[in-house]
Amino acid sequence: MATVSSSAPSARLPLSGIRTLMEVALRDPEAIHLEIGEPDARPAEHVVAAAARAAQDGRTGYTSSLGLDALREVAADRITRRNGFAADPDQVVVTHGAMHGLAMTMATLLGPGDDILAPDPMFPNWAMAAAAAGAGVVAYSTRAENGFIPRLDELEAAITPRTRAVIVCSPNNPTGAVYPAAVLEGIVEIARRHDLWVLSDECYEAITFGVPHVSTATFDTDGRVLTFFSLSKAHAMTGWRIGYAVVPDRAVVERIGHLAEASVACPSTPSQYGAIAALTGPQDHVHAAVESYWDRRDLAVSLLRERGLTLVEPDGAFYLMVGVGEADTEAFALRLLARRHVAAAPGSTFGERGAGMVRVSLAAPRDLLVEGLGRLADEVVGSSSGASWSAGSSLGAAAARSR
Repeated sequence: MATVSSSAPSARLPLSGIRTLMEVALRDPEAIHLEIGEPDARPAEHVVAAAARAAQDGRTGYTSSLGLDALREVAADRITRRNGFAADPDQVVVTHGAMHGLAMTMATLLGPGDDILAPDPMFPNWAMAAAAAGAGVVAYSTRAENGFIPRLDELEAAITPRTRAVIVCSPNNPTGAVYPAAVLEGIVEIARRHDLWVLSDECYEAITFGVPHVSTATFDTDGRVLTFFSLSKAHAMTGWRIGYAVVPDRAVVERIGHLAEASVACPSTPSQYGAIAALTGPQDHVHAAVESYWDRRDLAVSLLRERGLTLVEPDGAFYLMVGVGEADTEAFALRLLARRHVAAAPGSTFGERGAGMVRVSLAAPRDLLVEGLGRLADEVVGSSSGASWSAGSSLGAAAARSR
């Protein structure tokens, strides 16, 4: 019988505790889903209409692997006007979601024996993409007591001769931290000194709460910063799978295009027309969503603090890292789901600095968020009072049983 190669990069992919927990939670019809970043809003009507019109008009065939010229032009114009750095349409690559863009970029820039630095806590899919490219991930710490903002000296200390690139994510997933301009400028300067690429994940750029978002590329002087954007979060287009990247080096653009051709051929054509409408049309739906997340952030922080739980108040994105008073957050997350029917992502899936915490999504409907956070607080308080639960040993085992 044919077997899977043990040396294949896919054999080294780490599991995502977010998805694993979600798979278990999907089998609980009573579950309140706070584990995944899924906006509760619908895409704006003018976006849906544009995609539908494209489909009805027969604009459903292949496009360039780099995306529609019209969308690349719209994205470049928007970035130049709003993000503080100039972008040319030839530098824009339309991607099958921002994560696909990051994965293709890692496969382009990294290889076996190379390392990429990523913040801890980190979005686990970055490590998965690096492993798929045969590369390693080295964490640089972001600490709760510092609002999950990285310290430049600790980041620079993590660099070795194997380091080829560094990931920056602001507003951050999973912590909600928004990095100050001085920190971003310092990261770019460190990358310049050590001749590193900078991959700036800015999927949550539109979602900040009273603080400015600054693009890392604002401080780029020699084309080493690549910036990744998404339509998923601000425009509630998660399943449309559309993002775009700004890649200053034309040779890298060409290589990413080859990888896109090999993996997805091109992004969805109707989704690209929807993206044009999203970026050029009315933005009322984005402003309303941000106000809603801000309200939910304030509500969640107040509710949890009143119950005595520890947390770091986020300045952006729509996540909240909550202390649960237990080191084994996988066990806690499974217990929370089994006893309280609430799904939250275990902090351990995000790295060592996620120890003792779970990540909850503020994008859930407001009433369900309030109910879920109340149950989460009940479980934390109950556990600290001596409650115990012995079913199951790990997310992996639970997921396997649920299948």
